[in-house]
Amino acid sequence: MSTPGPTPVDDPLARERAHLAASRAALRVMREDAESLDIRDVTANWVNAQVLARQIEERIKSLADLAGTPLFFGRLDYLHPPGAERAEGAEGERFYIGRRHVHDAEGDPMVIDWRAPVSQPFYRASGKDPMDVALRRRFGYTGGELTAYEDERLSDPAEPARTSRLLQQEIERPRVGPMRDIVATIQPEQDEIVRSGLGGTVCVQGGPGTGKTAVGLHRVAYLLYAHRERLARSGTLVIGPNRSFLQYIEQVLPALGELTVQQATVDDLVAHVEVRGADDAAAAVVKGDARMAQVLRRALYAHVTLPTEPVVVVRGSRRWRVPAYELEEIVRELLDRDIRYGAAREALPQRIAHAVLVQMERAGEAPDDRVQDAVARTSAVKAAVKAVWPAVDPAKLVLRLLSDADFLAGHAEGILTADEQKAVLWTRPARSVRSAKWSPADAVLIDEAADLIQRTPSLGHVVLDEAQDLSPMQYRAVGRRCTTGSATVLGDLAQGTTPWATRSWREALAHLGKQDAVVEELTAGFRVPADVIAYASRLLPHIAPGLAPVESVRENPGSFEIRAVASAADVVDACRESLRHEGSVGLIAADARVPELAGALTAAGVGYLGPGEETTPGTRLTLVPASLAKGLEYDYVVLDEPRAVVDAEPDERTGLRRLYVCLTRAVSGLLVTHTAPLPEQLA
Repeated sequence: MSTPGPTPVDDPLARERAHLAASRAALRVMREDAESLDIRDVTANWVNAQVLARQIEERIKSLADLAGTPLFFGRLDYLHPPGAERAEGAEGERFYIGRRHVHDAEGDPMVIDWRAPVSQPFYRASGKDPMDVALRRRFGYTGGELTAYEDERLSDPAEPARTSRLLQQEIERPRVGPMRDIVATIQPEQDEIVRSGLGGTVCVQGGPGTGKTAVGLHRVAYLLYAHRERLARSGTLVIGPNRSFLQYIEQVLPALGELTVQQATVDDLVAHVEVRGADDAAAAVVKGDARMAQVLRRALYAHVTLPTEPVVVVRGSRRWRVPAYELEEIVRELLDRDIRYGAAREALPQRIAHAVLVQMERAGEAPDDRVQDAVARTSAVKAAVKAVWPAVDPAKLVLRLLSDADFLAGHAEGILTADEQKAVLWTRPARSVRSAKWSPADAVLIDEAADLIQRTPSLGHVVLDEAQDLSPMQYRAVGRRCTTGSATVLGDLAQGTTPWATRSWREALAHLGKQDAVVEELTAGFRVPADVIAYASRLLPHIAPGLAPVESVRENPGSFEIRAVASAADVVDACRESLRHEGSVGLIAADARVPELAGALTAAGVGYLGPGEETTPGTRLTLVPASLAKGLEYDYVVLDEPRAVVDAEPDERTGLRRLYVCLTRAVSGLLVTHTAPLPEQLA
């Protein structure tokens, strides 16, 4: 590995720095060219002008030269021109691999996008399979300045295989602030998932520190590169477990030049009503069960009644009569077609009107589509549709199910037990949709009902992170958003901390509507130190017996300590010790202990932030409730009172899973403080 030194003309490091400077200058020119575009005379109307202006604005943003973010992180020297015949003596090309494409004034590439096919060997080439690469060069940076490089001569059989020091340094670099991309450190098994096709759904089972979240985000970036026009029309969405998590990951895609991907929680997707209430565990489990979809369907279609009276349409001096038996045939046909309730209701007046037109034609008249539309709008037809197939409001339907014991029993018979029906019924029925204290699970039921009435629009691709904590009904809500698209499902069965946590990925994927998805497993740990993950893995036999433990591949062993303490003041002292190191520090504690620890930190004059709050230069400590720790990472973690973390959950297994999550948030060091005895499963 090279280190900084003299910079003569023939110094390789100096040449690479010169190429970096030239690439930055070329990027500035590309941005200036975009900013100088004049579209006043190239659009036909103001709508097109607005669309084009927005596209140019996004292009300008994507060409930003982000401070501290290297334009390129690697170089490939090919033996032969990629894609060309390997003629003897033909000289290969050199490509710099970076986060986005940069070209010079003549259009020749100075930096190749990491997603381009020619960049793939940077991640997958090896001594056993060099993929026609003579040399792979990695670059080291300090604050955006190129400071080192490291070469691998892949086509040289005498070159010994060795671990890249620069790669290790990048993996182990302190985590200050929000999550960053891993584009310079993607491993072959991760790259295979990232570059999997748009047509298929991929489920990634990955333990703590295996990079599953980063893999999912980079897959979105890759798909947008490979299928930009298609996904621009259909849209992409990243779904996270909570707002803190979304704030933590929100800078990854913009750093890769992707600005159009939406981010949301499941609660955001189903926000049809204001959520002001909460369910106990028993009610939430039943409401989250997939059987509730059957109950809702029964309750909805119970509104359809078979007609017993004919419809008589008056047009001018003539009366046209559609008999009840013919109306019944129309209704039964619509029911048999299994289309959405609302779509069938919209089709019914046209079907009745068509029956009238058939009679008109038999009588010698020549009606056209305008006559059919007019008949469909007559008061007689409207009254018949209202009586036979009435409009239903999804929120009012769910309100009645949860408030009316007889209505629920009539439609849950044979699906829910009497005890389950009792669990979901409100003890204080609400009088209206607006006054009801809806829970998050209720909002999901309303979303299901809304989809039964009117189809939910589908996106092109959805990334679902921390998926192990979703209920079957929540999976269905997400699945509705990608019925005609694909998904990337990310999670860890060992980290499921809800009473309805996923038991198997096959079961979850069935609820999602993606039974044919490929399930991949990541077991190499790049984030958590070996001693820390080994300690946390003691819990696996008790929380997920079938899962293989994560194997840390980090060279830096990190630090790990278990310390008995007497008071909150001792925990504050442990935080001070961790703050002496470079990087971020997380103090994770059971939710009920957070106020006491916050008071102790304030009394000691130690500044801290909450999860999701932006890190400031003088404040590197975050006080994290255990319930919000999932998906977050800190260089150093102080975990307060493991026994309290376990006891805060409704059952021991869920508590141990929550503890497993908290134990595995550290990147460089973990300090466990406790007054009460540690859980026996850690012995």
